[in-house]
Amino acid sequence: MQTLTVQTPSHAYPIHITSRENWGEAVRPFIKGKQVMIVSNDTVAPLYLEPLQTNLAQTHTVQTVILPDGEQYKNQAHIDRIYDALMDAHASRDVTLIALGGGVIGDMTGFASASFMRGVNFIQIPTTLLAQVDSSVGGKTGINHPKGKNMIGAFWQPQFVLCDMNTLKTLPRRELSAGMAEVIKYALIMDAGFLTWLEDNMDALMTLDETVIGEAVARCCQHKADVVAEDEREAGKRALLNFGHTFGHVIETHEGYGNWLHGEAVAVGMVQACQLSQVMGWITDADTQRVIRLLERADLPTKPPAIDASTARNLMMHDKKVKSGTLRLILLKALGEAVVTSDFDETKLLAVLGD
Repeated sequence: MQTLTVQTPSHAYPIHITSRENWGEAVRPFIKGKQVMIVSNDTVAPLYLEPLQTNLAQTHTVQTVILPDGEQYKNQAHIDRIYDALMDAHASRDVTLIALGGGVIGDMTGFASASFMRGVNFIQIPTTLLAQVDSSVGGKTGINHPKGKNMIGAFWQPQFVLCDMNTLKTLPRRELSAGMAEVIKYALIMDAGFLTWLEDNMDALMTLDETVIGEAVARCCQHKADVVAEDEREAGKRALLNFGHTFGHVIETHEGYGNWLHGEAVAVGMVQACQLSQVMGWITDADTQRVIRLLERADLPTKPPAIDASTARNLMMHDKKVKSGTLRLILLKALGEAVVTSDFDETKLLAVLGD
């Protein structure tokens, strides 16, 4: 087991990266009060819920909420089911919510934790690669709006994050690939050496070699922890973690939530961000092709669906990095070096979107 620490102004919390963990015993020290509400979905719950629930029931009152699986359910109607369950259980302010699932469950449970009684205790047990390396760490929570992804939410840090590598063994190949997009993202924005390491180890990663996948998760979590410690509420450097996301959210919103996995859309978005960085003269065609090859080795798409350039540009304005009506993008000055900028050629952006 490796343990990393996320230090935020609100509190510090550990991330355990392991493959041999008793979940109940691991999370129990971070539970407040006697009430526990485990939130999961109908894919993950049959695999992992029962032993966790049984263990915690020895010392706590445990209720569960099982939501349908999919990005299309990350909305107000389904988060209301968490609130309803909390109200029906007469949950008090010292209740602890545990998110057992991927990024959707983590985001929704986190937002419910942030908003129920103005804030209750929250633990993350991410079961997908994407959630382990990104969404479970850093306190971003929320739901989607029909006009924009993650537009409703709050910053609310967990007390504890437990990443068990064994959960990746039950992950569909497509979901594994989607998570790999976020792994590659960290290399592109801040760690050129990690990019080379990924090129050398991608085959082992895609076969879930325990040592290699554990190393990748640890490196990503450390990068995320370092950024969050410096910028908890995305006032500056943390925006770099959205590389590829402004482009990718266009695809998710336009095509309908759930039709493209988040990581798939981000993969294409990273290619588009590279293309814009290239036409601006910051990186080379060889750099862009290097990124495309790595994404393809992870079985990720690299070309967007057909979306009219003006439609895509309008959807980009529903992005949280827009300030005073000005769109800001995350682009690459070099592989391993990202910047947040509004200094881009609008004509070149439209050309990339329309390609």
